[in-house]
Amino acid sequence: MRSTTLLALLALVLLYLVSGALVFRALEQPHEQQAQRELGEVREKFLRAHPCVSDQELGLLIKEVADALGGGADPETNSTSNSSHSAWDLGSAFFFSGTIITTIGYGNVALRTDAGRLFCIFYALVGIPLFGILLAGVGDRLGSSLRRGIGHIEAIFLKWHVPPELVRVLSAMLFLLIGCLLFVLTPTFVFCYMEDWSKLEAIYFVIVTLTTVGFGDYVAGADPRQDSPAYQPLVWFWILLGLAYFASVLTTIGNWLRVVSRRTRAEMGGLTAQAASWTGTVTARVTQRAGPAAPPLEKERPLLPPPPCPAQPLVRPRSPSPPEKAQPPSPPTASALDYPSENLAFIDESSDTQSERGCPLPRAPRGRRRPNPPRKPVRPRGPGRPRDKDVPV
Repeated sequence: MRSTTLLALLALVLLYLVSGALVFRALEQPHEQQAQRELGEVREKFLRAHPCVSDQELGLLIKEVADALGGGADPETNSTSNSSHSAWDLGSAFFFSGTIITTIGYGNVALRTDAGRLFCIFYALVGIPLFGILLAGVGDRLGSSLRRGIGHIEAIFLKWHVPPELVRVLSAMLFLLIGCLLFVLTPTFVFCYMEDWSKLEAIYFVIVTLTTVGFGDYVAGADPRQDSPAYQPLVWFWILLGLAYFASVLTTIGNWLRVVSRRTRAEMGGLTAQAASWTGTVTARVTQRAGPAAPPLEKERPLLPPPPCPAQPLVRPRSPSPPEKAQPPSPPTASALDYPSENLAFIDESSDTQSERGCPLPRAPRGRRRPNPPRKPVRPRGPGRPRDKDVPV
C-alpha cells in the first residue's frame, strides 16, 4: 500500500472515530448524568431513613456490592439460601473459556485470583491461534456449502436466460440473505424467548457478539433463571458458526476488492500507455515540422603513434633443385564438385592487421606451386547415350 493511500486511510479512520465519539457523547452523557442524580437521591433518602448509618459506611457497602457483582455474585440471593446457579459451574466456565479464545471478552465475569489470571495469560496465547485455525477451516467449509447450494440456483437462472451479471448480483444477495437468516434473525427470536429481551436488545446482543465487541451489558445465560447447563455451550457453538460466516463474508469482500483494485490498476496502466504513445506521436510531429536536428559533434580522439612492427625472420634463398621427372597423368577419378572458395588462400587476421599498419609481410619461400587436381572430363551426352554414372571409368 502506498504511503499516500495509508495516510488517507488513517485520516479517514480518525475522522470516523471523532464523529462516533461526538455522537455517543451526545446520546449517552445525559443518561449518565440522570443515573448519577438518581443514585444520589436514593443515597440521601437512605441516610435520612437510617440516621445510624454514616455516609462513609454506606459508600463502603456500595463498593463491596459492586465488587461482588463483578465477581459473579447474585444480589438477589443471600448466604442462607441455596441457589443452583453459579458463575463458575461447568457450563458457565465453558462459556467463559470460549469468550477468551474468541476474543469477545464480555467482562460480566472477571478473574479475581492471581493464579487464575496467570493461567488466563498462557491459555489465551495458545487458544487464540488455535481457534483462528479452526475458524478458518469452518468458514471455508461453510462458505463452500453455501456457495454450492447457491450454484444450483444460479444454474436455474442461467437456464432461464438471465444475464450473467444479474445472476452474480442475485447470488451475492442470496449468500448474504441466507447467512443473516440463519445466524442473525433466528438467534434473535431465540434470545427474545429464552432471555425475555426485546427484539432490539436481542439483535443488539447478536451483532455485538458476532463482531467480537462484547460489551457485557447483555450476556446470554447470565440470568440466574437460566439453570440449564447446556444452554451456554450451545450459545458458544452458535458463536463459532456465526463468526465463521462473517469470516467468509469478509474474505469474499476482500477478494472482490482485490479484483476491483487489479482492474483499476490495469485500466490506469492502459491510460498511461495511451498517454505515453500520444505524447510520443506529438513529439515526433513537432520534430518533423521543425526540421532535422544537427547531429551531435563527435569527440576527437587523440592520435596515438602506431605500435612497432614485429621483427621479421631472414629468409635465405634456396639453391635451385634439379628438375623432377614428369609423371604420367593419373586417370580421372570421380570427385565432388569444386567450389571457387575452396581453392582460395586463407588470410590470417594478423597479416591483415600488419598490412594496415604499414608493416612488410613475410614472403613465402620460392618453390614449385602445387598443381591443381585434374578435373573430371565432361562427356557430351547423346540421345541414346547413358548417363555418366552408368559409364565405367
